[in-house]
Amino acid sequence: MNDEIKIPHLSAEQIRVLGSLMEKAKTTPDYYPMTMNGLVAACNQKTSRKPVVNYDEETIGAALNSLKISGLISTATGGSSRATKYKHNFAIAYPLLPSEVAVMCLLFLRGPQTPGEINTNSGRLYEFETLEEVNQTLEKLANEGYVKQLPKRPGQKEQRYTHLFSGDVELMDEDDATYETVGKSNHQLEERVAKLETELAELKENFEKLMKELY
Repeated sequence: MNDEIKIPHLSAEQIRVLGSLMEKAKTTPDYYPMTMNGLVAACNQKTSRKPVVNYDEETIGAALNSLKISGLISTATGGSSRATKYKHNFAIAYPLLPSEVAVMCLLFLRGPQTPGEINTNSGRLYEFETLEEVNQTLEKLANEGYVKQLPKRPGQKEQRYTHLFSGDVELMDEDDATYETVGKSNHQLEERVAKLETELAELKENFEKLMKELY
């Protein structure tokens, strides 16, 4: 790995916030950069997340502040909205291709994944042509120190990969042995639900703003 590239040790909250911003930049560009309400909904999604969490604004705000200090996110203001919005700087901080950013995003949000799972779950983040392209991307990321290959689970043909932004991981969660990635049809449903959750959060924020202006 290039000695000039330093991988920070991020908390679970920081990983979730950063991954959510990376995901929504691609999947819901109309709502990006993101407001706090939208980001809370994105972090706490019941789909496409492992583990499922319930972070409040204070928790997410603390993660945003620390990520901003490290240069991994920045704020955006202007336009018709006066609310502070947030965007990620991951691809600026690290010299990664769109395909590599997509892989990192999946590992941030879903935990360890096999190449096949990444190929299935990449969806609107990046369209891989072949499974071989996924393997080549993972091999490059591993060589550069961004990800690590994990031992195979019992009965599983493919090895999984995990990101190294939370330190070096040797052992997985106990429930990993029973965790299964959903198929493409379920994944499409997840994407629709996630988009609706983002839109609902934005509508709620706009409604609250309108009520304040009226009263």
